Parts: sequence; structure tokens; C-alpha cells
Amino acid sequence: MNTIWLVIPCYNEKEVLPETSKQLRVIMEDLMNRGKIGSDSKIAFVNDGSKDTTWNIISQLHDENPMFVGINLAHNRGHQNALFAGLMTAKDYADAAISLDADLQDDVAAIEQFIDKFLEGKDIVYGVRSTRETDTVFKRGTAHAFYKLMNVMGADTLEDHADYRLMSKRALEGLAEYKEVNLFLRGIVPMIGFETDVVYYKRNERFAGESKYPLKKMLSFAVEGVTSFSVKPIRMITGLGFFLFSISVLLLVYFLVIWVMGHTVEGWTTIVISVWGIGGLQLLALGVIGEYIGKTYMEVKHRPRYIIESVLYQENRVEE
Repeated sequence: MNTIWLVIPCYNEKEVLPETSKQLRVIMEDLMNRGKIGSDSKIAFVNDGSKDTTWNIISQLHDENPMFVGINLAHNRGHQNALFAGLMTAKDYADAAISLDADLQDDVAAIEQFIDKFLEGKDIVYGVRSTRETDTVFKRGTAHAFYKLMNVMGADTLEDHADYRLMSKRALEGLAEYKEVNLFLRGIVPMIGFETDVVYYKRNERFAGESKYPLKKMLSFAVEGVTSFSVKPIRMITGLGFFLFSISVLLLVYFLVIWVMGHTVEGWTTIVISVWGIGGLQLLALGVIGEYIGKTYMEVKHRPRYIIESVLYQENRVEE
């Protein structure tokens, strides 16, 4: 019978962990009792350097029930790295792993649908939001703009899919082959290949606590995604530079002709605006190029994505 792991990154989630663990335990025990998953299946919480009592709660859950696994990172490495750490740990034990957030916004009732797709032979199953009715107009608009931007820039992402997905053991082994430090799993996973499918679900409101992705982090995440999977921004700068150079040559010819004809060249305001505009574009271009250079700098160092301080794992007790 297939061993399934649930992998949940956690950062300061003390408000939601008691309820999250309760709901996930009920679902997993029901699936075990009905013979859909093996009795050695696990719920793995990855503590991403939380500053509150998150790790203490995870440790207590593990002591009470060996179904719960605790993975404690040595320091905060961000959601993507914490998720990757959990998936790579699950790879060594599980036939498939399902990643989801700790805040119960991902509909946990859909877990069985993921497993059904896996049993049908799918290696990767994406959780896709069926609607965005609960989002504000601003968030809905920026989310759709993000996915369109990613696809235009060359990153093959699935619209309205975050990190709620199932990956089989061989899909996880394929993911392990990607060595980059700058992780953007929504773009990497579709590159793995294998047979895929989709489960549609309705996203809930956050059960408790505060969102870990305010606007600033969302923008940073978008920049991370674009610069990790495409060089189109640099090519756009090259094209813009060629265009501006062509315009400057045409203007130079025009002003020379006007000067030869004895007319005074006017338009100091236009010149000043042009200087400031081109200066701004140059700074923007340097910033984009610097972003790529910075990523290259981080990659060539070959620093570890994360360091696991401790793992709480034991075989499930079999009740007589």
C-alpha cells in the first residue's frame, strides 16, 4: 500500500497548528482505515526558523502521535526552501508527497482527490483554485497579471496554482536534479515532465494568524520567478537600447539640418526631460542586469539551500 506524506512549511504558525494538525490527522486516519494509503503515511511539518512556539508545538504533536514528523531548519530560509527541504526528506520514505500550506486555506478535503489521481498513474497533480470570489479586486487583478507575466517571460506556470500539489517518488527524484539555489518551484515542477493532472478546489479564508505574503513579498516573489526562468528582461533592455539609439541618430540628423539652414534649435525642456528619462532607463537597465549578476553570484557559491538541525521521525505504532 502506498505511503503518502503531507509536507507543510511553517513559519510562526502557532495559532493554526493545533487545528491544522487535528484536521489533517482525521483525514489521514480515515484514508488509512479505508485502505487508500499505507499505515506508515506521515504528516511532516517543516519549521522554517520560526520565532514563536511553532517548533515546540510540532515536537509535542510528534510525542503524542508518531504520524507527525518534525523537520527543524537551522535558520529561516524562506517558504520555497523550507518546502523543498520537506519534499527531499519525504522522497526517501514516501511513494508520493502532497505539499500544502499550514493556514488551512488549501482545502484539505481535496487530499483524497490528489491520491485518487496518483492511484490512476499520475506523477504530478496540481491543485488549482476553482474561483477567486473571496479575493479583493486588486488581489484578483494582480494575481492574473502575475501569471500572464510569467508565461510571457517564458516560465511555464499554471494559472491559479500555488504550491498545493502531489508529486510521486520519481517526480521528487526528478526535482532533486535541479540544483539552483534560487528556487521557484511553480516554474521548476512543470519542467520535470511525466504525466500530470489537475484537482480543482475552493480556497478558504486563513484560519488564524497573519498572511506571510504581503504585497512586498509578492512583488519580490514575482521578480524571483521572472529572473529565475527567463533572460527576456535583458533582451528587452537590448531592444529598447537599440530603439533609443536609432531615435537619437535620427534626431541628430534633424538638428544638424536645422542648424545648417540657420534656424535656432529650441526645446530645452524636451532635452532636459529626455536626459532624465534616458538616465532613468539606464538605471533601470543596470538594476535588471544587477539582479541577474546577483543570482549568478549566489549560484556559483554553491551554498546549501538549507541546513536541517533536527528531524523528529519514528515508525507509526500499530494499535492492537
